[in-house]
Amino acid sequence: MRLLVLATLFLVIYSIILTLSPAARLRSWEVSFRWEHWAGFFVWLIVITLAHWQTSLRLPYRDPFLLPIAALLSGLGLLTIWRLFPDLGMRQTIWLGVAGVILVAGLRLPPDLSFLRRYKYLWLTAGLLLTALTLVLGTNPLGYGPRLWLGCCGFYLQPSEPLKLLLIVYLSAYLADRLFDLIATSTPILPILAPTLFMTGLVLGLLLAQRDLGTCSIFLFLYTTIIYITTNRKSILVFGSLALLLAGIAGFLLFDVVQIRVNAWLNPWSDPSGGSYQIVQSLLAVASGGLLGRGPGMGNPSLVPIPHSDFIFAAIAEELGLAGILILCIALALVANRGIRISLHAPDTFRRLLGAGLTIHIVAQSILIASGNLRLLPLTGVTYPFVSYGGSSLLTSFLSLLILLHISNHPDDSLIRKISETRPFLQLGSFLMAGIFIVALSTGWWAVIRAPDLIVRTDNPRRAIADLYVPRGSILDRGNQPLVETQGSPGFYFRQVNYPALSPVVGYTNRFYGQAGLEATMDEYLRGLRGNPNLNIWWNQLLYGQPPPGLDIRLSLDLRLQQAADQSLIGHTGALVLLNADNGEVLVMATSPSFDANQLENIWDELVGDVNAPLVNRASQGRYRANTLLQTMFPGDTNPLVQLLAQPQIRLDVGEPADPEDPLFSPLQIALSAASITNVGVYPAPKLVLAVNTSQADWVLLPAPDKPDQLLPGNATNTVLTQLSKPELGIWDIVIVEQSQAQNSLSWYSGGTLPSWDGIPLAVAVILEENNPDLAESIGTTLLKEAMLP
Repeated sequence: MRLLVLATLFLVIYSIILTLSPAARLRSWEVSFRWEHWAGFFVWLIVITLAHWQTSLRLPYRDPFLLPIAALLSGLGLLTIWRLFPDLGMRQTIWLGVAGVILVAGLRLPPDLSFLRRYKYLWLTAGLLLTALTLVLGTNPLGYGPRLWLGCCGFYLQPSEPLKLLLIVYLSAYLADRLFDLIATSTPILPILAPTLFMTGLVLGLLLAQRDLGTCSIFLFLYTTIIYITTNRKSILVFGSLALLLAGIAGFLLFDVVQIRVNAWLNPWSDPSGGSYQIVQSLLAVASGGLLGRGPGMGNPSLVPIPHSDFIFAAIAEELGLAGILILCIALALVANRGIRISLHAPDTFRRLLGAGLTIHIVAQSILIASGNLRLLPLTGVTYPFVSYGGSSLLTSFLSLLILLHISNHPDDSLIRKISETRPFLQLGSFLMAGIFIVALSTGWWAVIRAPDLIVRTDNPRRAIADLYVPRGSILDRGNQPLVETQGSPGFYFRQVNYPALSPVVGYTNRFYGQAGLEATMDEYLRGLRGNPNLNIWWNQLLYGQPPPGLDIRLSLDLRLQQAADQSLIGHTGALVLLNADNGEVLVMATSPSFDANQLENIWDELVGDVNAPLVNRASQGRYRANTLLQTMFPGDTNPLVQLLAQPQIRLDVGEPADPEDPLFSPLQIALSAASITNVGVYPAPKLVLAVNTSQADWVLLPAPDKPDQLLPGNATNTVLTQLSKPELGIWDIVIVEQSQAQNSLSWYSGGTLPSWDGIPLAVAVILEENNPDLAESIGTTLLKEAMLP
């Protein structure tokens, strides 16, 4: 009774949280709460209360653990289905009511279950005929896919589900009748097993004709283990394992679906949006759940295909986390323990084998579906007993429960058997326990160890969905003018780039195309996962299943100068970088052509196909030949080419380091080189992101990712400044046209303020992918003059 109370309390708490989840997700009480699942809960409560009352009355010596475990599993599965698809939740509730009625009615059956043993061939033949009917009258509730169901009036039965139970009944009855012949070492075993091989072969043939390969593997495993615990011959395990292996190889060679599943199992990351989509999304769901889960109603398990059936394990893992999966594993371990114990203490051989077979079916099939969800084994498409959606599966699970309750209902619980009789049962129990432990361990691996890497994958849409409910931080210029901000309301937030010309720099965060630019490199701050107190992050994840609101970041960019630079590059392909030569702050980072991140979904194909590559930030990612320019800037032995090969660290994607054999440079590198001339030989550490606005300390300055470097001796720059200076303008500059076979003519302009300038020391680099040095010089000098204005 206490276990049932605990299961009820757990499901009540789950239901309450599920009801309140819209308020938590939108962080507002003005929402439509979830109420529909309470219908399922109260039906579950009535069914389980009635079942407990009747089992207490009619089976006083039953095992006390089985009904509470089945109640917990079926209740959790029912509420999960309601959470995912309310219409399917109503159907599952009806099936639960039917299964409960059958369970209560079945308590009146003869306790020795002799009717099952006596008519074993009749039961199995009936199951085979029903399964065979699907070859002619079969249908699929989805309207497509394998036709494994018989349907009428909106309700469907999958005969292969009860067929498992009927095969177990048949094998248990037949083997119990021939036990003495089987254990006799002098009797050949194959003739005795011939009828079972024939009947099981018929079952497998029908399933193969249906292409129900996952159920085939279950039947092979059931047959092998039941024969083994009956005969205690290890050769059975060897032949059974070989049969499973050969069946797997044959399936791989003959069926495309098996090839797809095996390839997805071996290397899911090679095609995450194609053949491996199911398993990848399943692993992402487990990783998103983490230790404690997103909370009921707070995750996105519907992103995984068929989350109510084949992937219900992953759906539960996302919302209840590793903690919820451990509860499932403990429940499954109790089923294995109690089932084997019931089998060992059964009054006769038939019920002993029947109890063990049913335990194998429930536990092994649960392990199989969990292993498929966790990439321990290829996907099989079988259901999770008591948990997955499906009336056939639920009825079969409750019938198995009914039979186990009957087998366990006898007062003599101290029956001691020979070690030779108990050994295969105990070995089987150990094998099942090991499988459950591996499932728990694998869940911990994906949910805790691998989670940080998986969560940030660009093919994880959960991050983009979270952005709909939690505002990201704004990206501001140095004057706190918002360049990018979040607009809308909870559930409908969207990102607005207020100055679209900066899209290659600020980047984008998009549910289809991932992230780029500062939106990617500063994502942890903008998402609120960094810069907030750990307790605040933990509390938001626990309460809302989401990170806290994101933090604003301030850039070094000057919007007035940025607009002037972008205007000057219109109609030309190139880039421009303007720096504070003293502290390395990037005042302007312009690239042309640009794009509008606000229109990304409308123009993506056009952008990708554009030969001018507008998605590339040429200022930091562009690679250009600049040997003549650098030799002019750093003549003779003072040329610091080796030092310039390293990519500057600037919290922005800057590409790969330059090749020493054929060095190419970005405008950012050239601007930093120019800064070292203006700054008496010091190569400054570039800064683009200046500060983050935290909740506790307001604006906090971020240190530069790199450090300044003495590129040249202080007096080495005097000669260059003397040759290149324009005292009347207060600047020095150089214009070069680089010629190469690999690239078209490039027009470089580089310059900066003279040391005598009293204002902010400046350095600039301009690149035009054309032979137009006059224009490059005009753009550079105009921008320097504009920046030198008070």
